[in-house]
Order: sequence, then C-alpha cells, then structure tokens
Amino acid sequence: MNNQDTLYSRAETLLSRLEGLLSAEQPDPGWDSAVAFRWQKYGRTGFIKPVAHPHRISLDALRGVERQKELLDRNTHQFVKGYPANNVLLTGARGTGKSSLVKAMLNKYATAGLRLIEVEKHDLTGLHDIVEKIYRRPERFILYCDDLSFESDEPGYKALKVVLDGSIATASENVLVYATSNRRHLMPESMRDNLDTRHIEGEIHPSESVEEKISLSERFGLWLSFYPFDQDQYLDIAGQWLAYFGIEEVTPPIREAALQWALGRGSRSGRVAWQFARDWAGKQKAGFGGER
Repeated sequence: MNNQDTLYSRAETLLSRLEGLLSAEQPDPGWDSAVAFRWQKYGRTGFIKPVAHPHRISLDALRGVERQKELLDRNTHQFVKGYPANNVLLTGARGTGKSSLVKAMLNKYATAGLRLIEVEKHDLTGLHDIVEKIYRRPERFILYCDDLSFESDEPGYKALKVVLDGSIATASENVLVYATSNRRHLMPESMRDNLDTRHIEGEIHPSESVEEKISLSERFGLWLSFYPFDQDQYLDIAGQWLAYFGIEEVTPPIREAALQWALGRGSRSGRVAWQFARDWAGKQKAGFGGER
C-alpha cells in the first residue's frame, strides 16, 4: 500500500468515527415547537432540522386550481384522520400553484397533527433513514419533494421507489410523499426509447426503458395535473393579490399593465400575477406613480 492509499484509508476511518459521534449526538428536531422541517446531510449523516419561519399560505388564496385543491384536500384530510390515503404527484406548468398547494395543506392541518419534511432531490437517498426516525411518532408526516425529476441511474430514483412501494418492510402508515414536477413521468424521454418500442400482433409494447420511467410515476396513487392559466384566470389572480395589498379595483390601466407584465415574462401564471401585484402595489406606496 503506497502513502496515498494509507492516507485515504486513515481519512475514511476518521470520517467514520466522526460520523458515529455525530449520529450519537443528533439534536432533537423540536417536534413540539415546529410544524415544518428540512432533511439536511452532513457527510453521510443526515438530520431533521426545524424550519423557523415556514411559508404559510391559505387555501382561499389559491385560484384557478379548484379541482386540484379539492382532491388534494380530501386526500390530506383522510391521511390526517388515519384513513387510507395516497402518495401524490403534482405535475404541470410552472407557477400554477403546485408547491403552494402543498404548503396550504400544512397550514390547514398542522393543528391536527400534520407535519412536513422537505427533502431535496440530491438527498433522497436518505428517505429510508427519515422514515426510520419518524415511524413511531404520533404525528402524520408528508415528505415533500419539490421540482422533482431524474436523469438515468440517479441513486435517489431507487430510494424513492422503495419508500413509495415499501421494500421487505411495510411502508410506514404515518408517512406520505407529496412531490411536484414539471415532468409527468419524472424522467426524460429520448428518441431511443421510442425506437425500442415493439409491435406484436397489433399491440404496442413499450421498451424496458420507457416502462422503467413510467413505473415511478405509477407508484403515486394520486396524480394532479396543472395547466397554464388563460387571460381571465390570470387577471382574476392578479386582482386577488392586488386586493391583498390594499388595491381593491382593477382599473383599465392596471389591467393593461398586468397583461404587459405577463407578456414580458412569456407566462400567465399565479406566480407572475403575484409578482406583478407586488411591483404595482410597491410603486404606488413608494410614490413612483402607478396608474398612467
């Protein structure tokens, strides 16, 4: 063994000992003082950290997604009450309220025992460890994965599949996964996938790679699709946020400015409407004009 190998071996040994000490001294997440948490990794060790100031948003503040709101609310209500409920995949256009809807569920049901743990995509390999830490807790936990997508062979892909389906152990009854994504099947599709599709006796048999990509999405029991807003929906949402900032009437100049704002960003979404309302209200309050 050369000097480089010796140093590497010693470093690995030291790191393992340090991680053992860290694991033994993990701080209490503060289950009674917080409702939102985040999974954080330090080396190969992970911790559940409380979020001091979670984003609180009410269901009433979300417009244009009434059907999605109803289905997610019903599923979350069942879960909090201890009844059977499904893991949820929210997919579709950006800025249409996918993430906000999940946060609104926490805001509504936190007093009933709902808790949320946010897990970044690159930390999904720790899902099994998270479930091990919380499965004896009396609360009901949503593991929240925002803007989820995978490239081929990413390790978090298999970890998520295990949590959604359970491995040799039964999936914990106090845990659900809510994930948002711009991709319905979570993994990119390629021309090669389609070339491998076979036609046998008049039936289409997708390639194994396509089946693999679809299989993860199918492990979510409830799919909610979100679509771009039309002009009227966008203006309605902009008007709602303007009212939030104290501007009760959407006058023709405001309407024109809101449409120009959306055109400049190439999107009519709830997020764009919120940004416009902040800009317009801020300019008025700061004395920079407003209506022209």
